[in-house]
Amino acid sequence: MLQSWRILCLLVAGSLLPSLSLAGPSFENTAVVRTIELGGSVVHVSTTYAIKALEAGQTVYHIALAKDEKEKTSWMEAKVKGQANPLVVTVLDEDDAAASSLIAVNLPRQLSANGTLNLVFESVQTHATRPHPERAAQTDPQLLNYETGLFVLSPYNTLVQRTKVKSLSPDVISYSTPQDVDEFVRDGAVVTKSGATITYGPYHNIHPSADVEFVSNHQQTISVHYNFDYPVLEVKNLERSIEISHWGANLNVEDKIHLYNAGPALKGQFSRLEYQSQNFFGRLSPHTLNRLILQLPPGVTNVYYYDLNGNVSTSNLRVAPSVPKNSKATQNSILDMRPRYPLLGGWNYSFTLGFDTPLQDSVSWDAANGKYIVAVPVTTHIPGSVVDEAIVKIIMPEGASNIEFISPFPALSSSASTHITYLDTIGRPAVALAYKKLTGKHTGMIYVSYSLPFFAHLRKPLAVGTMFFGLFMLGFTAKRVDLRLHRR
Repeated sequence: MLQSWRILCLLVAGSLLPSLSLAGPSFENTAVVRTIELGGSVVHVSTTYAIKALEAGQTVYHIALAKDEKEKTSWMEAKVKGQANPLVVTVLDEDDAAASSLIAVNLPRQLSANGTLNLVFESVQTHATRPHPERAAQTDPQLLNYETGLFVLSPYNTLVQRTKVKSLSPDVISYSTPQDVDEFVRDGAVVTKSGATITYGPYHNIHPSADVEFVSNHQQTISVHYNFDYPVLEVKNLERSIEISHWGANLNVEDKIHLYNAGPALKGQFSRLEYQSQNFFGRLSPHTLNRLILQLPPGVTNVYYYDLNGNVSTSNLRVAPSVPKNSKATQNSILDMRPRYPLLGGWNYSFTLGFDTPLQDSVSWDAANGKYIVAVPVTTHIPGSVVDEAIVKIIMPEGASNIEFISPFPALSSSASTHITYLDTIGRPAVALAYKKLTGKHTGMIYVSYSLPFFAHLRKPLAVGTMFFGLFMLGFTAKRVDLRLHRR
């Protein structure tokens, strides 16, 4: 099955890392262009490498990421420019003393000497921005600060490189100017701004930069202080429970969400009058969240939404028609929900969202192996947010066995348990998967397969029949018991 991204964890002995860093002479970067799209909780980075093989038979290209950049990266993917299929990406074990982390990319074909190829390496960074200032009044704008390294690190020589930082609006408060880079600059300024784009470079003739010497002598931090017009959202904790019911012919999904506004904390007191005035004139401050628009699967039913105080009725649902399995949905159901109170910077909101979908839309039968295969979504993505920690629990029908699952990306851990609910006899097997730093790139499907014998379908009616038979026998026996007191 296609995976949204593939990162294979490979343990490499520390003694091999120096040899990887010495792999530089096998390639040369004729041009490197990095594009950074600024956001709130999520920042998208796309780097294009125009590579040339200096030796024949090259099949693996190495990409270097600074250690702090790698820690922020929650998703990565490499492709040949203009092609849709992702390449195999392997994160290599790193040395604590190294200045960067190496990532191996398997090329689609062997490159001969002087053979060229354009690679596009995309990544998503989370928690890469911070509010500056850290506190803001209810009517103040929302200003964020982003920092990164000036040079794109690489174990190979680079003839020319540049970095483009793009903001959603041209309202950029300030940006840093690199110092002591004259040896890399030929003609023109070291940094320029045009509209909402800030360009660093071009910088020429950069030697292999993935080592400690280059980083300590030449690498420097650049920062961009910019205006962001949308709330900065983080889901601190997500608990998703997915229950597969063959008797009910439905898939029940329930999410327990702890939402946090990571924008600048509110300075002073909250003014309901000011909020109503902003809302009336359509000028709500960017760090105030008053609604969420979520995309739910087609054909959803029994949608419910409540928080710690009870049911929340301020929501609107537009249901899209159900789509048969193996068919591509052209539209999703839209849930427009409003929290019980506006969520300002530094505020939290916990709520529960649940819905049912027809099981026939997501289940299939594998006749060769005699198993059911069910596709369940990992998350319901909240636009612009990052999920710090997530637990996805999939509950199979009672009596299911031979359970296997395939995740679209590696899980931190997995565990098996038994879930007991009404009319169960032995309980339902369940699988729990743990994730962290989930973004909009992690909205794939988990495929679960299991065997369910014919007798398992009869467990519930037999349990109901046994219960009623027991009640009838109890009533039959109780009717014939004489509890009256008789005189002797």
